[in-house]
Amino acid sequence: MAGRSGELRDAGLFGVVALVWGLNYVFVRVGLTLEPPLWLATLRAGVGALVLLPWMLTGRRNRTLSTRDLRDALAIGVPNTGIFFGLWFVAASSVPPGETAVLVYTFPLWVSLLAAPLLAERPTASQLAAVALGFSGVVLVAEPWMAGPGALAPAPVLELLGGAAAWALGTVLFKRRFRGPTVFAANAGQLTGGAIGLLGASVVVGAPLATGGGAPAILVVAWLGVLGTALAYTIWFRLLDRFPASTLSGYTFLVPVVALTASFLVLGERLVLWQVAGVGAILTAIYLNARGSRAARDSEAAR
Repeated sequence: MAGRSGELRDAGLFGVVALVWGLNYVFVRVGLTLEPPLWLATLRAGVGALVLLPWMLTGRRNRTLSTRDLRDALAIGVPNTGIFFGLWFVAASSVPPGETAVLVYTFPLWVSLLAAPLLAERPTASQLAAVALGFSGVVLVAEPWMAGPGALAPAPVLELLGGAAAWALGTVLFKRRFRGPTVFAANAGQLTGGAIGLLGASVVVGAPLATGGGAPAILVVAWLGVLGTALAYTIWFRLLDRFPASTLSGYTFLVPVVALTASFLVLGERLVLWQVAGVGAILTAIYLNARGSRAARDSEAAR
């Protein structure tokens, strides 16, 4: 009974992560009508870091970071949070939330490509096939042959793919550098590093911070910072402490599914036939990529 109860609890926790991260895309789209993109990204990362910092650094399960650990966590936060959030939020004002989520969640495919040079994990043939399938789906979602008001502009599509690649790079570097009791505190550190980078970018190149958003802006920032970052990341790292990353990444396709559903129900987002096929290809590729990763790990363990 205890084992079954634990499985149900873990499934419920992942369901919370998928729901919150999927709804993030709708909240970002609404938030961009109230705040400039880089400032909204800064507020999300900053609020998330502020909520996590005391708990992460003093929790009884966690070990505080050394000076070297903190330096590396802050640096990893630049691609993992700063560049990722920045490119995502800049592009999201011109790409519907559901399509944004699908393009961002090419992230596991980028991880497979980056794991070879950085983690010495050679992708299997099935993983490479999944990557090819996934990026074929990107072409169908982006519809580069289309022109006119309803077509996606190339620049935001490339920004979203660049954000996904930056997230993947940060994730691979984080996995290579932090393990065990420092993981939770390092997550707070990387969020802080990303927030500092975003703050600098907002001041230098961003539009001024809006001050008239009132309660809607507070609600959006609270959702993105407290639930969408602090809570969801805490649950995510707890699950990563219990399960292999490849096992969890196989279910990240649920996040764009939630985002597509919410965007349809709340904002009326609709996809044309080619885009539906592209979404299906990307989600299938995410699942097959994770399945190939698990098979490679099982084969290595059996040797």
